[in-house]
Amino acid sequence: MYRFRRAVAAAWFILFLLMLPFAFRLPSLLQQNGFTPHNSPALQSAEILEKKLGISSTTLDIVIAGKPGDNLTTAAAKNAMMSALDPMLSKPYVQAVSFQLAARKPGQEHIQSVTVQLRDKPEDVLRYFDEIREALPAIPGYELYISGNTAVLADMNEAVKKDIVTAELIGIPLALLILRLAFGSFAAAALPVIVGVCSVAVTMGLLYGAALWNHSLSNFLPNAVTMLGLAVGMDYALFLVSRFREELDRGDPEAAVAAACHSSGRAVIYSGAAVCIGFVAMAFIDLPIFTSFSLGGIAVVIISVAAANTLLPSLLGMTGTRLRRRPAISPAPQQTVWHRLSDFVMSRPGTVAVLATLLLLLAMLPLSRVQAGIPSAEVLPPSYESRTGDDLLKQAYDERELYPIVAAVKLPASYQEIESIEALKSYSDEIRALPDVQRVESYLSLAPRGDAEEIAVFLQSEEFNQELQGYRVASGQWAAVAIVPRYGDIQEQTVELIERLRSLTPEALTVYITGIPPYKLDIMQAIQDGIPYVLLFVFAATYAVLMIAFRSLLLPLKAVLMNVLSLGAGLGIVVQVVQEGTGASLLGISSTGSVFILLPILIFCVVFGISMDYEVILLSRIKERYEATGDNERSTMEGLSSTGGLITSAALILAAVAGAFVFTDNEMMKAIGLGLTVCILLDASIIRMLLVPAFMKLMGRANWWAPRWLLPKASRKSRQNL
Repeated sequence: MYRFRRAVAAAWFILFLLMLPFAFRLPSLLQQNGFTPHNSPALQSAEILEKKLGISSTTLDIVIAGKPGDNLTTAAAKNAMMSALDPMLSKPYVQAVSFQLAARKPGQEHIQSVTVQLRDKPEDVLRYFDEIREALPAIPGYELYISGNTAVLADMNEAVKKDIVTAELIGIPLALLILRLAFGSFAAAALPVIVGVCSVAVTMGLLYGAALWNHSLSNFLPNAVTMLGLAVGMDYALFLVSRFREELDRGDPEAAVAAACHSSGRAVIYSGAAVCIGFVAMAFIDLPIFTSFSLGGIAVVIISVAAANTLLPSLLGMTGTRLRRRPAISPAPQQTVWHRLSDFVMSRPGTVAVLATLLLLLAMLPLSRVQAGIPSAEVLPPSYESRTGDDLLKQAYDERELYPIVAAVKLPASYQEIESIEALKSYSDEIRALPDVQRVESYLSLAPRGDAEEIAVFLQSEEFNQELQGYRVASGQWAAVAIVPRYGDIQEQTVELIERLRSLTPEALTVYITGIPPYKLDIMQAIQDGIPYVLLFVFAATYAVLMIAFRSLLLPLKAVLMNVLSLGAGLGIVVQVVQEGTGASLLGISSTGSVFILLPILIFCVVFGISMDYEVILLSRIKERYEATGDNERSTMEGLSSTGGLITSAALILAAVAGAFVFTDNEMMKAIGLGLTVCILLDASIIRMLLVPAFMKLMGRANWWAPRWLLPKASRKSRQNL
């Protein structure tokens, strides 16, 4: 690598320039949030509703807010609003318009909502959404907001672009400052930043090609790649630069590059493999957002490992002796600090292990009261129009009626026929008899009370049929039935109600269940179905990689258990902030009383791999010293002393990069940034600096026991001699 350093660096520079334009275009290409499960029954049923009844799944809510005391529910007020909105509502992309029919909360007559059904798919609407915004007229005396799922998606796309810039403006300078303090040299500090930025740009450029082929990739992907690429790329470069400078004190640049690549470069490859395990595991969950994170995470880690082992050695070779450590900033004082810490831990390992474990278990307590949720507009802060409109909707209307369960029903004959009327009345009565049902409505609710024959006569009325066409709740052999649950959309009682509705087989009817609550249930089930496979794969694969790397049976098991402790504690703190609201206002996080159901598994997969990163670096140095000395306690102390500052610097870099996302606009990325920051800081401090050395001392030589078949011949002889 040293011999071809200029050619390799030039090749990376050319690749960077080629990928950069595509990297900038990636956020604009991604139009999906990635929350829709493949083959979702609710989504398939919604498509039937759209096809048979013309009920579009692409909707907007125009929320009109007056002053408290105004009454926007009168006929005169409604007519005035419709007249003002007519230029927008007469656009060719508008399919149907209606006032919100959900039950109102008392004293909220000053808020009105108009539901607009659009002809196109959400991804097509997003291309001309700015035109829709511009077409929204101003109504004197009122404030107007565009909300609904399509508007939220448009605002999320804007937030993604803005958040990348915000996170980079905060994270990169902080990381550079940490590297400057760690190395004492701007030249040395700049190299990891170059590797991180280059890894992100090249990865996002390559993912642009993937997005052209796979249109379901999530719009969270650029944020995730930016966060992970900068953090992992800088961490890997930090390890190699540190080892290079250490080796440079003993020889010339060429020998130092070779030694750094042989030791730290190999550790980086194992670390990359460990980090990729979590991202591979995400693919077991059948949601596009997990597939997107999986693809992006694997790609950025592979590119980061490649850059650390090719681009960085080339740059190190070109800078040469200019990176030599100066006596004034010798690492000896730092080593003394870590040596004293290791000496403290090793002298009382039992006490340290018990107290540290109790502290982590205490931090895990909030997990016992976690409430899972699936937000929509709540992923955005209140400063966004769609979030403000959604808050006003929930302020004015009963949320259960805003988002009811909907049954698409195929009738035995035309909806006007007696046979169909009787079958639908029987089905509606069966639903009303179920527990936790608040109300059931259908086209029969618009007809006067009476027997099937009387209703059939009424349904022949031309005036009634014109009104019915406006509501789009019945046509031909198809009808829509709205089922309002008594509880919230993903509460246990509502989940059980949806499952009962899906299991019903009414005579003479074919029923498809859809609506927001079933859609959210499909998301939950997709995650819950995949979790056992994720956990099994992560634990088994991590154990196997570490067993091969360190030729030990107990060290990998200990590493997995330590990671579970740090992850549990970190997630407990996330629950306390995001769900309970402790310190949320200080961090600019909107506490919603629940935790997005995606968060725990996303944080688990990402943090588990990155924690292994630090485990590999620490244990690699301990193993190196153990093979030289045969003294478990001494090798542990020397390994901790030599890597303590390195791991702390790496953790602070990741905290700076991931923590920067706490100050962005996307609430999900805020929570992910908070979770990664807390988990990694706990891992680099309590786990790596206290628990690992404590258990290394307690387990003694058993740390290094392995069956003969696991050891190569050289290691067998070496361990026999020890």
